[in-house]
Amino acid sequence: MRYVSTRGQAPVRDFSGVLLAGLAEDGGLYVPESWPSLTHADWRALRGLPYAELAARLMNAFVGTCIPFATLQRLCHEAYAGFGHPAVVPLVQLDHDLFVCELFHGPTLAFKDMAMQLLGRLFDHVLTERESRVTIVGATSGDTGSAAIEACAGRDRIDIVILHPDGRTSEVQRRQMTTVLAPNVTNVAVDGSFDDCQDLVKAMFADAPFRREYLLAAVNSINWARIAAQIPYYVAAALALGAPDREVAFAVPTGNFGNVLAAWAARRMGLPVARLVVGSNRNDILARFLAANDMSIRGVEPSLSPSMDIQVSSNFERLLFEMLDRDAAATAGVMAAFRTGGRMPVPEHAWRRATNLFKGFSLDDAGTLAEIRRLHAACGYLADPHSAVGIAAARAQPTPGVPTVAMATAHPAKFPDAIERATSIRPPLPSRLADLYERVEKYQRAPNNLAAIEAVVRATVLRNAA
Repeated sequence: MRYVSTRGQAPVRDFSGVLLAGLAEDGGLYVPESWPSLTHADWRALRGLPYAELAARLMNAFVGTCIPFATLQRLCHEAYAGFGHPAVVPLVQLDHDLFVCELFHGPTLAFKDMAMQLLGRLFDHVLTERESRVTIVGATSGDTGSAAIEACAGRDRIDIVILHPDGRTSEVQRRQMTTVLAPNVTNVAVDGSFDDCQDLVKAMFADAPFRREYLLAAVNSINWARIAAQIPYYVAAALALGAPDREVAFAVPTGNFGNVLAAWAARRMGLPVARLVVGSNRNDILARFLAANDMSIRGVEPSLSPSMDIQVSSNFERLLFEMLDRDAAATAGVMAAFRTGGRMPVPEHAWRRATNLFKGFSLDDAGTLAEIRRLHAACGYLADPHSAVGIAAARAQPTPGVPTVAMATAHPAKFPDAIERATSIRPPLPSRLADLYERVEKYQRAPNNLAAIEAVVRATVLRNAA
């Protein structure tokens, strides 16, 4: 399996190379040179497998010969062994044709654990083989950072620096990052939004001398391995509901487009997915695009679902590349115009291709609280604000005769204030995190300035090299 950049000017790499590179040198994102395809018989053969085994078999199609299958199996089994539910990603039925797939039973109570727990082990394996080390730099709107830190803390060959927007995460999200005191971990609260943090990470990768000197790597969903490791839970849900002999639909709360892109990738591999509903909060750029081809940047507004407080959805570039028939030059042109003018000029034919499968939905804070309240009253289910948006999206955009699975992306205890406002119930943290509010925090603040952030990264690497 080989990988190419969406902008066509970066080296072709294998899976290990893409894992370590993260962002392509031309600013594009890596995608498979050709997509693996499974037959109905192939899908049926995957039914009934434990989640870790299912993940290993699906990931093998993207890993190729870089990692022996037996090693990949071991890494997958280790990655999911510590999850808090034996099914790893259990399905909960809310209504006749409406299900929730719970992705929050990992160590940091968010769906990012599904990929990160595997990525940390993949990095360890590849770096040990190469006798090398990397500096992981990531931006988080709330959950990616804690999941990445949990997966990478204490690993000998990795330094990790995570940027989060100061004051724009929940307290639980922040503390899950800042109370990890491993020497290879640095947390930075940036004066700005998540988009600012993401732009700083991309700017560091674009600074070629800095990137080479400090061996930068990425764990954001700009890293293809993140997307690949998220495909299995869509397959698991679909197989449990009768695929490949029955179609399914998915409703996904998303900001950076990575989670729902994994569902699209599963469909591209042959999984019978009838519809993908994209759930947004008041930062509704994706919903506006799908409704009226309006991909225009507006100011990021804080919300009850901070992980979706995003206006620049990085992973959309991968879908754009496909909708433009893999024309790298055209993709690069559209992305350049977007960054220059603040509006993405997606050709009409590409937009229509996207809307044949994707539907958009947005919900403001009042609507989110109402949905949390409705869910609890109707069936006793507590949904965090992000999951509530996904469930509301599924109800708003049903596919008649087809079961819809809403992806529950975070444990309600990560957002206790919102849950309490909606239901008068304050969900407790699981026992393994019960002392989170008493733990010592360690992080530093920095301006929205590339030189300042690069100085933090440099200091982290030099300190750990000493």
